[in-house]
Amino acid sequence: MQAKVNKRLVLISKKLQSDRSNSLKNQVIIDLFSNFISNLPPIGGGAMPRSSKRTRSGAPASGGEVLPGATALDDHHHHKRSRNSSSRRHSKSEDTSFSVKKCLTWFKEYTTVSEPDVLGPEGMEKFCEDLNVDPENVVMLVIAYKMGAKQMGFFTQDEWLKGLTELQCDSVHKLQNKLEYLRNLLNDPYVFKAIYRYSYDFARDKDQRSLDTGTARALLGVLLPRWALRPALGEFLARERRYRVVNRDQWCNILEFSRAVDAHLASYDADGAWPVMLDEFVDWLRAERAQAPPS
Repeated sequence: MQAKVNKRLVLISKKLQSDRSNSLKNQVIIDLFSNFISNLPPIGGGAMPRSSKRTRSGAPASGGEVLPGATALDDHHHHKRSRNSSSRRHSKSEDTSFSVKKCLTWFKEYTTVSEPDVLGPEGMEKFCEDLNVDPENVVMLVIAYKMGAKQMGFFTQDEWLKGLTELQCDSVHKLQNKLEYLRNLLNDPYVFKAIYRYSYDFARDKDQRSLDTGTARALLGVLLPRWALRPALGEFLARERRYRVVNRDQWCNILEFSRAVDAHLASYDADGAWPVMLDEFVDWLRAERAQAPPS
């Protein structure tokens, strides 16, 4: 059926073209029929030539002429897409920019009416849940370090703003995306040492000058989980009643000791300038190992 229609249209076009004395109206009709025939699909239902395919900008893919009536519509769609693209770029910019107002609104989600400027233990628990991070995870200590928090379990509004402004985080999602970066900071020995020393004042009770041994042992488990001698030191501190607290000098030297002395104590120097507590720990551990049955 399509073949018959095509042939008939061709005959009509040829008949009109042979009459050179026709009016301008006939010429227009000829042009219309010629254009119509040239754009009919091939007999047998084949696909349209690739050259007639238009790109997203409305121009033909192979550089051919734009079909009559298509330019204005395609141009409208092009500008609409441009506006949408611009809108998406603007939204992305808003997502990555930092807002103090948004950050403070987020902070208020964890405070109470009675203490609107302090995030306390209950708020801290919710904060950790929102981050999907265990409260005892070392990354929480890194966050506190970034905030310059003075007391474990609490963030003031000023501390919150200080740390999160530096991190450029005003939402849970943004801070979650920073967690890997914060963990990686611990791989820098200088940063780790700063965080280790910071943790002493952060964790101790503010009415005490030293860190109680129970808190010290728990903190060492967070900061030095892979240190081979940590369990033994923890046991020593738990057994020796005379060591109820760990002072600042002892705390700082524990880190240096963990880096300098191997698990077999072969690199331990008795004449070194270690605190008495660590010298006594070495003596105790050697005695314990000497009494232990051979493995």
